[in-house]
Amino acid sequence: MSREAKITHTFVELADTMADDFDVIRFVEQLAFRCCDILDIADAAVLLASPESHLYNPAARGTDPARAAVLDMAIREGPAVDAHRTATAVTPRYLGGAPAAWRDFTFQARAAGYTYAGAVPLRLRQETLGSLLLLRTGHAPLPVADPSLAQAFADAAAIGLLHARVLRQADTLNEQLRTALHSRILIEQAKGFLAARRGISPAEAFETLRRHARHHRVRLATVAQEVIAVRDLPHAPSAVGDPSRTRRARE
Repeated sequence: MSREAKITHTFVELADTMADDFDVIRFVEQLAFRCCDILDIADAAVLLASPESHLYNPAARGTDPARAAVLDMAIREGPAVDAHRTATAVTPRYLGGAPAAWRDFTFQARAAGYTYAGAVPLRLRQETLGSLLLLRTGHAPLPVADPSLAQAFADAAAIGLLHARVLRQADTLNEQLRTALHSRILIEQAKGFLAARRGISPAEAFETLRRHARHHRVRLATVAQEVIAVRDLPHAPSAVGDPSRTRRARE
């Protein structure tokens, strides 16, 4: 496969985050692998940001000790931290003249055989999700076009990750809406049963349901479900379908 074909294939892969079995670790590992295959570098790693904006390595398992030491330090200082903090690319630079602020990272990287290190941010507009660390061996600098291509891969990865996050949030919201709708249907049915049984208005039936639920400390939907089953208020509502009541009973 030509380099151009590999680049095209990589962008397609980075856009494919809609699968039900989408796995973040596999996604970032694939991005690092593609960078090593296409760019003139020896190694790459994706470091993601936690909610507290601290970097971490999501694909740390199975890493050899020397590389692990480099990545462990890379989440604390060095080009990956700088790229994430500033949302700006850090052009790979010779570690023999690295900044003093990179001291510990530089020591570990040179001990592992790396001579150049840089990073690009995973960003989309104002949001930065982490950074892509680029490591190189040898004494020639990285080809001029490679950092730009790395940034393009990182931008595509950021879009893919944010898209996956939105889809997960949408799934959660849809499930919450389905649950709320189901509960509302149960309550409306129970109101009808109770109003007919006791010869009261729907508003009075609803207030009766609510008082009963509060008195027995169960969800209103749970009381409604039992009213539908027995056609009247149960004497002692069960904990079925009410995790909070089940938890309190165990305590």
